[in-house]
Amino acid sequence: MEIKRNVLLNPGPSTTSDTVKMAQLVPDICPREKEFQSIMAPMRKDLVKIVHGGDDYTSVLFCGSGTICIDVCLNSLLPENKKALVINNGSYSQRAVDVCRAYRLPLIEVKQPIDRTPDLAMIEEALKENGGRVAYVYITYHETGTGLLNPVKEVGALAHKYGAFLITDTTSAYAMIPIDVNKENIDFCMASAQKGIQGMTGLSYVIGRKNIIEESKAYPMRSYYCNLYMQYDFFERTGEMHFTPPVQTIYAARQALKEYREEGEEKKWARHRRIMNGIRAGVDRLGFREALDRSVQSGLVSAIIYPDDPGWDFEKIHDYCYERGFTIYPGKIEAKGTFRLCALGAIDEADIAEFWKVFEAGLREMGVSIPVKYDAQ
Repeated sequence: MEIKRNVLLNPGPSTTSDTVKMAQLVPDICPREKEFQSIMAPMRKDLVKIVHGGDDYTSVLFCGSGTICIDVCLNSLLPENKKALVINNGSYSQRAVDVCRAYRLPLIEVKQPIDRTPDLAMIEEALKENGGRVAYVYITYHETGTGLLNPVKEVGALAHKYGAFLITDTTSAYAMIPIDVNKENIDFCMASAQKGIQGMTGLSYVIGRKNIIEESKAYPMRSYYCNLYMQYDFFERTGEMHFTPPVQTIYAARQALKEYREEGEEKKWARHRRIMNGIRAGVDRLGFREALDRSVQSGLVSAIIYPDDPGWDFEKIHDYCYERGFTIYPGKIEAKGTFRLCALGAIDEADIAEFWKVFEAGLREMGVSIPVKYDAQ
């Protein structure tokens, strides 16, 4: 089967290999069959291995987008009479704040600027002020809206110092940036199949410490579907997801994990760095400015500021690129026009070189000056 290849430079879902796509074409099967159950046990172990977790960690699969994992962790892992502390420095950490408020969880929000790493002294002060009452600290590993890489290891050390554990959203870093949960003081992390492992949408997973999950059995049950202990317990007893799993997506994820192992952690990260180097080369050559200094970026997302040119129109350049097989994505920085180019998926530097040819041709057709101009110096 010939499948048109699109290069997705949006922050997920990512470009997939044809072998991952084709892995979904399997005979119909009831997900309660032993044949299907046998897929998930090794998959759960593989997901833990990607972040170098040992036997004290497990993974729990859920049917849904990455946000389901934020919901699951925040509502399931908070004991009664304890507080959640969320470091809010971007659109995806704001999502965690919104989840806490939706469940009416006792919340300490440590608001931080979106364009630089958070102030560790402020985080420690918040933990001191609430001595012993914070159950967990939540931080986004990589803020996909801006490309900011947060100091997760240092924040995790602070959480542990004050008797809390660390939850981090690694959705747009997992299986791309090498992560070691023990070295980085991470107790829980999370991701989705359509990002780092380069699978298909519909499967997400939480990786975390077994003892904390088991302790959470006694915590208030705030959601029936999005409860971490219940899903974990069902897996442990039956080898199955509690509710109907995304069957074909799981077959695709199995193939994606096979391809991840074949490429290897370091080679895959080197490829993502090559892609970002290609993105940055084009940004510099065309005179674009980025919203964040590169010293604080993850190396996976470039948030690019709209130029001050009457010919510039994001929708037009998006459509021009899309018609030629390239997808770009609007930004998530309030009061500032930005678009994002992301180094995710089954692509490489040659794809980026071809993208910039198309993008530059689109700028010229729109009458945008090259190099692009900005009013403010």
